[in-house]
Amino acid sequence: MSPAATRGDQRRAALLEALDHQLRDAGPDARLDDINVVDLSRRAGVTRSAFYFYFENKAAAVAALMDEMEDDAWDAAGLLGGDGAMRDRIETALRTVVAGWQRRTHVHRAMLEARATSAAVRQRWEQRIAVFVDVVAALVESERETGQAPPGPPAHALATALLDLNDRTLERIVRADEPGAPDAPGQALGHDAHLEAVVHLWTTAIYGRTTTP
Repeated sequence: MSPAATRGDQRRAALLEALDHQLRDAGPDARLDDINVVDLSRRAGVTRSAFYFYFENKAAAVAALMDEMEDDAWDAAGLLGGDGAMRDRIETALRTVVAGWQRRTHVHRAMLEARATSAAVRQRWEQRIAVFVDVVAALVESERETGQAPPGPPAHALATALLDLNDRTLERIVRADEPGAPDAPGQALGHDAHLEAVVHLWTTAIYGRTTTP
C-alpha cells in the first residue's frame, strides 16, 4: 500500500471515529441534522472538503460506520451453526446481536434515520440483511431436510420474516432511552421478557414447537 493510500485510510478512519464520538456525545434525542460537518472534520483533523471526498453525505458516513459493527452479526450467524440445542443457539445468537447494538445504540439510531432518508443507504442496508437471510434460510432448509423441522413456508420467506422481527426488536431497544419513548416490553428487566418472546417466535416458526433438537 502506498503512503498516500495509507494517509487516506487514516483520514477516513479519523472521520468515522469523530462521527462515532459526535453521535455518542449528542445523546439519544439527537438527529443527523444536528451533526455539523465542519465540526466533525475539525475533530478528525481534516478539512470539510476531505469529508466529502470520502462520503457523499452524513448518511453515507453513518452507513460506513455501521460496517464496522458487522463482526457481532457474523459472530451471531456462526453461533447458529454451532453445537448444542438449537433453541439455545438461537437465543445465544440473538443475545449476541442485541448486546452488540446496546453498546452502540447511538450508531443504530443514526442508521435508522440514515436509511429512512437515503435510498442509497437503504439499499446498502438491504444488501447487508440479504446475506444474513441466506444464512438463516440455509439453516431452515438443512433442518427440514434432516427431518428436525417440519415443512412450512419457503425457507427464504421465513428467514426474511424472522430478520424483519429482529430489525424491529433492535429498533425498539435502541429507541427505548429516547425522550418520550414508551416503555418496551420487559424494559425493566433489561428487555429479557421481550427477547424471550422473540426466541419463542423463532423456534416455533422454524420447528412448530418450543423445544428444538
